[in-house]
Amino acid sequence: MEIGLVGLPLVGKTTFFNLLTGASRPTGLTGETRVHTGSAPVPDKRLDFLAALYRREKIVYARVDFKDIPGLDPRQVNKAAASRFLEEVRGADALCCVVRAFTAAEIPAYFDAVSPLREFQEILAELLLADIMLVERRLERLRSGRKVSKEAAAEVALLERCLATLNNEEPLEKVALSPEEKGLFAGYGFLTEKPLILAVNLDEIGLREGDHPQREALRDYVEKRGIPAVEVAAQIEAEIAKLPPEDRAEFLEDFGLEEPGIERLAKAAFRCLGLISFFTVGEAEVKAWVIKEGTTARKAAGKVHSDMERGFIRAEVFHFDDLFRFGTPAKAREAGLVRLEGKDYPVRDGDVIHFRFNV
Repeated sequence: MEIGLVGLPLVGKTTFFNLLTGASRPTGLTGETRVHTGSAPVPDKRLDFLAALYRREKIVYARVDFKDIPGLDPRQVNKAAASRFLEEVRGADALCCVVRAFTAAEIPAYFDAVSPLREFQEILAELLLADIMLVERRLERLRSGRKVSKEAAAEVALLERCLATLNNEEPLEKVALSPEEKGLFAGYGFLTEKPLILAVNLDEIGLREGDHPQREALRDYVEKRGIPAVEVAAQIEAEIAKLPPEDRAEFLEDFGLEEPGIERLAKAAFRCLGLISFFTVGEAEVKAWVIKEGTTARKAAGKVHSDMERGFIRAEVFHFDDLFRFGTPAKAREAGLVRLEGKDYPVRDGDVIHFRFNV
């Protein structure tokens, strides 16, 4: 899973990227134009519990890839920069739009004042415009043909529906698609079809007080559109992340944070993309595996090893919540909470699975 970080210039995207990935890229008024990539483990207290319970030294967390895309400035007519921005955005599985809700005299705000809602609307407008232009160009090509085939006619009808949705300022994820239309849709790389998360970048005062400019208006705006939002004080959390592990929890609690920024963002991304995690306990490690919600036990086994899918017999399954409640696998088994499931069992988030197979 790759998440592209997008936003206007000087909103703290690179600081946020550094927080998520542990990188140390230069921030601020540097005029950076390169795309930075990095990967981050997703902390999961469930895995920590399993490692302690089974006395495994190695913990393999789920990972998320991030791409720090240079800020888009719609006021500057730079076709090369805009083209590069759109190309990078198209390659991401999901987008996280970072907006500024912090005050810093040395960093000029994009608008006359700090305005996270206007920033978000500006980025959404650019994504909509890019999709409109793509649809219009494709329609022009299809309509200019001497003879319109049955397949082309179906594509035209689909694109006309898309254009109507976009002109109504609605993202393309709102377009209902038949299975055949999904096949047509897949090759376009529409930007407004991608899952979108909003990250509001706060300062220390906003974090402590739980408030920032336009907070209520911004919250109403995203809730009406079903867009998940996380509030992160990237600079503060980046400083906390540098502390020894035993001190981090205390400082997070001092700021009223139950979990670090990467965990909050990852949970929102998993929900957007319809992803879940299941766990395995090996001889030397406990590990999280990321799959699509609804994946069957046999397909999930294939994530661990192709031989497990090919020679799948049964999946021995219990849920983490039951294990946590009873304390040990033996007690969960005594309570009848350990099950043998077949190949078509839909794996649930938090399942702890041992696959039985024979090849």
